Amino acid sequence: MKTNPMKLMKPNKFLLLLFLVNFSFAQYNTTAKIKAAATTGLNKIILPPAIRSASKEDLRDFRIFDSKGIEVPYFIVRNEKETFSSTFEEYSIVSKTVVPNKSTSIIIANPSTQSINQISLFIANSDVTKNYSVSGSEDQKEWFGLSNSQKLHDLNSNDKTNVIKTISFPLSSYRFLKIDFDDKKTLPINILKAGNFNEQVKNNSLQEIVPQSSSVTQLPSEKKTKIHIIFDVPQVLNQISFDISKPAFYKRDAILYKNAIRKRKHKTETYAENITYFELNSNTKNTFNIPQIFEKEFFITISNEDNPALDVAEIKFYQIPVSIIADLNANEKYTIKTGNKNLSEPQYDLSNFKNNIATNLPQTSIYEIKQITNTDTKAQNKSIWQQSWFMWMCIVIGGIAILYFTTSLVKDMKKNN
Repeated sequence: MKTNPMKLMKPNKFLLLLFLVNFSFAQYNTTAKIKAAATTGLNKIILPPAIRSASKEDLRDFRIFDSKGIEVPYFIVRNEKETFSSTFEEYSIVSKTVVPNKSTSIIIANPSTQSINQISLFIANSDVTKNYSVSGSEDQKEWFGLSNSQKLHDLNSNDKTNVIKTISFPLSSYRFLKIDFDDKKTLPINILKAGNFNEQVKNNSLQEIVPQSSSVTQLPSEKKTKIHIIFDVPQVLNQISFDISKPAFYKRDAILYKNAIRKRKHKTETYAENITYFELNSNTKNTFNIPQIFEKEFFITISNEDNPALDVAEIKFYQIPVSIIADLNANEKYTIKTGNKNLSEPQYDLSNFKNNIATNLPQTSIYEIKQITNTDTKAQNKSIWQQSWFMWMCIVIGGIAILYFTTSLVKDMKKNN
């Protein structure tokens, strides 16, 4: 009876695969759960600071698994500190007068109580250039000039049946505006509607990150104040805000830096690596948007020159929220795993469609965040033969040895027969 070597290798491969899978999952140092989604489909999940701290700064090691352990695709949405929106306010066209081969006049009512210096016109596509003038009035009887001999051109769109043109004039508060178009050389153009775009800036809420400790040291010989900031874990930071109680008037340069390590002439040395600069000024709010940092510890130095040191009452730190969009089933349990530094950025098809997805998605949240760093620390303090990976290696080696001796024994038995 011949023994198939491939059959003998299958248990060996299985044990090796089991070892590698166990080793891979052991690399995750943080787990969490997703609150059950109310509806099936795309859901928005804001990542809490604890998850971001446990992950790589770019979140390449962040993963979602469903109740069957299958990886769930997602893509990242990085919120902005400010959101810009624009709405169109249509003005009433009171009258439109056409004098053939001479001119077209339109009168527009200004509903705004504020002064304006421009107006936007929706114009049907036309391959002409138009000269125009603008005047203003309070009663539509007596008109006063605002702008004369201006030109409208490029009145043709390739993908729409109309174009939007904004005409400017000196700031005015007239109740009525009249635009006179010269039709002597070209046919009239079709003004569909008129109005103005109102732009709004909304400050999005940031997440405050509270440091574990902070200390202030005065350096009289250097004429500086040194502030030492320590967080319990590395944190993503995007904004710093200072509350200076006194003096009443000040203007000071400040530097945010961290201690870094470099090698010079085969020696390792610690040096101050500057991250960003800003100016503390009594005429401003002293809130600064900084280049994103991901640090556990850093310093801020304030140059006092010959002035008394600033009395820093409080320093607050903020991060811009980051969300993920994932396709979830209602009421299904999902698990988050992160902290595997060996993982690369996932490649999901879903990320190719982020620009086609609505922004007003249902939201859910993350809870029960568990970090297993303490277990990892204990494992590092164990002897090599107490480590789990060493145990699995012994199992694999033992399995190979058993297979080897079993094969040898079978061969010897055949020879004896």
